[in-house]
Amino acid sequence: MSFIIGLIVVFGMVFGGFSLAGGKFTLILKALPFELMMILGGSMGAFISGNSGGILAGAGKGFGKVLKGTQWKADDYKDLLCLLFLIIKTIRTKGVVAIEAHIENPEESKLFQQFPRVASDHHVVDFICDYIRMLTMNFDDPNQMEDAMNADLDKHHAEEHEPQHALQTMSDGLPAIGIVAAVLGIVKTMSAIAEPVEVLGGMIGGALVGTFLGIFLAYLVVAPIAGRLDQILTEDGRFMPLIKFVIVAHLQGNAPQIAIEIGRRNIPSALMCSFVELEEAVAELPPDI
Repeated sequence: MSFIIGLIVVFGMVFGGFSLAGGKFTLILKALPFELMMILGGSMGAFISGNSGGILAGAGKGFGKVLKGTQWKADDYKDLLCLLFLIIKTIRTKGVVAIEAHIENPEESKLFQQFPRVASDHHVVDFICDYIRMLTMNFDDPNQMEDAMNADLDKHHAEEHEPQHALQTMSDGLPAIGIVAAVLGIVKTMSAIAEPVEVLGGMIGGALVGTFLGIFLAYLVVAPIAGRLDQILTEDGRFMPLIKFVIVAHLQGNAPQIAIEIGRRNIPSALMCSFVELEEAVAELPPDI
């Protein structure tokens, strides 16, 4: 919603100021379809030719994320810690064999399905299941586990940000594409050099609309989308590292309550539940799964 409000303010202030200053929209509206075709069409063509299908799809999803905002809320962080508590508690009390059925088929696991929002994200579920599965294979050195998880998280973070980098590159190139459109407009004007001054003035003004559109789209539309997407990906990227903190704390010999408390301390401050809130949530969990 804030993105939409921001766009409304941008268009209102820029074009409202132009109108109040005595500017006439006739020339802009006349040149707009052709300039947009060259600038926006050209930049979209370059975006398509310069990126893989996965990045193009990710950019489309990224625009949806910009409109919806961050994926993970305060309750989701608490649910993740509760899920990890149940997993670690089961391992501690019943052994790693008792958890195998849950990690091999999380879609039907009563343990995972208690937390539907967490269970609906396959990246999170796969990350949990993969590393708990490694525990069942006696991969239980906390330092090696932390290194492996860090490498996995870094890879995931880099892949998630590829569409954002592509959008930022598109934003960086738009002013230059606007200049290309303006130059073509000047070329057109020079071919009509014998026309009256009024006609030439209109043609030059139309050419300058290209420069304006390139800069406008770059810095007031596409760059804010890329910047907001970067913020959202960074904020949501703080969710999965909690899994690492809790599992490593467990491998270091800490009790399940201590392990999830270590995880809680690494939740972003604005989303972090209190110690008492987490304790109450854990107390409400079923005694056996």
